[in-house]
Amino acid sequence: MNKSFFSIRPLAALRVGYGLLSLLVVACADPVDDDVTPPVVPPTVAAVNWAARADSAQAALSLGFFSPTGQYYLESNAGNADFNYWWQAHGLDVLTDGYQRTKSADYLTRMRQLQQGTKAKNGNSYLNDFYDDMEWQALACLRAFELTKDPDYKATAALLWADIKLGWNEQQGGGIAWRKSQRSYKNTPANAPAAILAARFYVLDRNPEDLAWAQKIYTWEKAKLVDPASGLVWDGVNRLGDGQTDKDWRFTYNQGTFIGAGVALYRATQQGSYLEDATRTANYVLNDSQMAPGGILKDEGNGDGGLFKGILVRYLTELATEPAVSAASRASYVSFLKFNGESLYKRGTRRPQFLFNTNWTALPGSSVESSTQMSGVMMLEALADLQARNVL
Repeated sequence: MNKSFFSIRPLAALRVGYGLLSLLVVACADPVDDDVTPPVVPPTVAAVNWAARADSAQAALSLGFFSPTGQYYLESNAGNADFNYWWQAHGLDVLTDGYQRTKSADYLTRMRQLQQGTKAKNGNSYLNDFYDDMEWQALACLRAFELTKDPDYKATAALLWADIKLGWNEQQGGGIAWRKSQRSYKNTPANAPAAILAARFYVLDRNPEDLAWAQKIYTWEKAKLVDPASGLVWDGVNRLGDGQTDKDWRFTYNQGTFIGAGVALYRATQQGSYLEDATRTANYVLNDSQMAPGGILKDEGNGDGGLFKGILVRYLTELATEPAVSAASRASYVSFLKFNGESLYKRGTRRPQFLFNTNWTALPGSSVESSTQMSGVMMLEALADLQARNVL
């Protein structure tokens, strides 16, 4: 049955297509022996279909949060029409997840609609005061180009990348500023994603200048904002103009973007040190009781924080699927992701939409913000991807 992903599938449909387990057949050595007891056949258990679950979550995001007139994701499903530029970038990434998995033209249509709406709501421009916001948009566009080959996506990513590079200055010893109006404040959100972007541009075009940028940004980020012993990634330096590092700001997405930067640079250079850095930070996340209490990624609230866990999940999944990662590390990352995904799924509200909470161990209320919903979709899409790769 070919149905649009914009229609929520009923729960019963998730079970369609599951085959029954075959009964065991035991041959008797003595055909006249009537005392042979047949084996006990366990009850039929349907395999988990993470792709179907991702379909349901994608449909809920589309039906409950997307403005058909404005063509952008609203702040919430409660009618709040506020526009958050960087949330739209993750909306594009989520749609790209769906397209990569299904190859459905519905996703392509929505991706184009979202880009048109984002540009219109942002003053008919993709440029922004915040360098990190532009980096998220550029990363999503570059990935969309890689999957669709639509040159408009690459042109947007290139436009943004040219402007992002202007954010580099020598205050704090280098690094890209957080925003154009605060050039002395440098943070992980503006630098780790930029390193990913530069490395991916290098892999795509083989322009040595892009690789040089990726390495320069990464080197600054690692020296200034990463604990060399634990791999913990701090948020930023000189936010208040005092030269101090915000070491108490420990956000999941900062760990995720540094992991992503290490993976991207490893793929660009094949230098093992980058993968070692990514693994160290990933292991910190898995073993830190504040980052993942009880093995579940912590609640970082609504608003921008609603996106943080999904970003960590995206880049941890990239590390888990990197062939050069050891089998033991891969198994631990996949187990962690699955444990989080199962907790999220069990606490999702399925009626009238498949909604998620900021706390992946609790049921959501009726009002959910699109940032939080996107993180939940990212989690289910990650598990669908792992299942398709036969590593789940």
